[in-house]
Amino acid sequence: MRGLRGLALHPPDESASVLRRADLKVGLYKRNKEDAPNRVGADTTALRGERKEEEFKMATATTVMERNVKIGSTKLLINGKWVDSASGKTFPTINPSTGEVITQVAESDAPDVDKAVAAARAAFDKGPWRKMSAAERGVLMYKLADLIEKHADELAQLESLDNGKPYHIARAADLPLTIACYRYYAGWADKNHGKTIPVSGNYFTYTKHEPVGVVGQIIPWNFPLLMQAWKLGPALSCGCTVVMKPAEQTPLTALRVGELILEAGFPEGVVNLLPGYGPTAGAAIARHMDVDKVAFTGSTEVGHLIMRAAADTNLKRVTLELGGKSPNIVFADADMDEAIEGAHFALFFNQGQCCCAGSRLFVEEKCYDEFVDRSVARAKKRTVGNPFDKNTEQGPQVDQDQFNKVMGYIDAGKQEKAKLMVGGHRVGDKGYFIEPTVFADVQDNMKIAQEEIFGPVMTILKFKDMKEVVERANKTLYGLAAAVWTKDISKAHAIADSVRAGTVWVNCYDVFDAGAPFGGFKQSGIGRELGEYGLANYTEVKTVTIKL
Repeated sequence: MRGLRGLALHPPDESASVLRRADLKVGLYKRNKEDAPNRVGADTTALRGERKEEEFKMATATTVMERNVKIGSTKLLINGKWVDSASGKTFPTINPSTGEVITQVAESDAPDVDKAVAAARAAFDKGPWRKMSAAERGVLMYKLADLIEKHADELAQLESLDNGKPYHIARAADLPLTIACYRYYAGWADKNHGKTIPVSGNYFTYTKHEPVGVVGQIIPWNFPLLMQAWKLGPALSCGCTVVMKPAEQTPLTALRVGELILEAGFPEGVVNLLPGYGPTAGAAIARHMDVDKVAFTGSTEVGHLIMRAAADTNLKRVTLELGGKSPNIVFADADMDEAIEGAHFALFFNQGQCCCAGSRLFVEEKCYDEFVDRSVARAKKRTVGNPFDKNTEQGPQVDQDQFNKVMGYIDAGKQEKAKLMVGGHRVGDKGYFIEPTVFADVQDNMKIAQEEIFGPVMTILKFKDMKEVVERANKTLYGLAAAVWTKDISKAHAIADSVRAGTVWVNCYDVFDAGAPFGGFKQSGIGRELGEYGLANYTEVKTVTIKL
């Protein structure tokens, strides 16, 4: 989540691009870019990278327009009020396109978590939220969705500024999906109910679905607005109260949504927002004795820490959406045009910063050479540059640490003798831009084939037959997603049945909808987000038996 991670609009048909409904053709389809709003844009000169081994198309200054991004609150939201941190500390949030500070944000720590949890507990136990009908909760959530829609341009700009993703993608994908998620769970608010159960004897037995209580939520930096919606949507629908820590790299849109939550009329203490660092604020949430459940999206390594903290304290409920190393399998009988564009999109979308990215690309040996050549040609055409330029497909990595991590994996690929076909270098001399990179002749035991890179680095592996590719696809500690490209429906069903992953896409990738559950097998997580399945994470089932 860091995360999602993966993102797309629900397509009108199976073959459509996952972003087609918004007329955004990125990766799977070429795009006729509409004019962005006049206030969208950035610097008067676009980033221009030094050409090394390969030449990449870069966004140019001619399509960059003046930008005027509004910065909302930078304080903590506790009990319906914007406050400074108890320590008075702040931390910088950085523009990944330039490496420069955007603004200072209040830095929460354990004392702030204590205050926020107390406010959430009071709101849950005795505030108006507790007495509010389920339908009334839904009305507030619809109001929030309407406000986000009203401010969609502003939020997309802020997301692009703080995260680095292209503005036009944030506006056409992240915002519609965020709004849809809140509306979906608003509709569930008065429909999440129990059952009557015929039991032996002269008794009447029924179940109730009650909110789990105070929920701690820790969200990633790769899809800040959407991951906030994935967490808040089901929690608020079920009647929980929330203490949320946005990612320290990207706190600004979460805080702006906090302002909209207050404007929508949510009672004090229902949603509390605490920007800060994982080892301090995040750890304090995970180990807090009065938090009933913690939901985390991020790395598998931190997921272990979250579970340990929950076990060592009050055995709070835990749901985790963690890392992935998803197999994307291409058979020789696939539509090559769609498969090549689909594989490109599956890996490079969102600067490669998707936990469900198709990062192990298995290609049948019959078409391997053609596939590699055409994938390299596509990567060379990918437009890297200013995220406020309407022609940009790929912005910067989120921060210096992520940039260094990705470059380290590129070095590892070279050292282990994978064949670097294109890319592998920095783009420009400021910001955290990396060339779209493709490695061929990758072997299963190489570091770049085993570990989550979370960047624009495609690794292409060769396979011979169905049995071999299924065995290799499952030989990983992850199980978040998978995909298969084939015209043979039997092959498609065989892969979907055999691959151990929470989501399997057939002849498409990154197709998401608020109604379709998402989550991982194995060390890719515990529980499911989205859909009706997501509600179970935020409820307790109570059984009531009455003697007749």
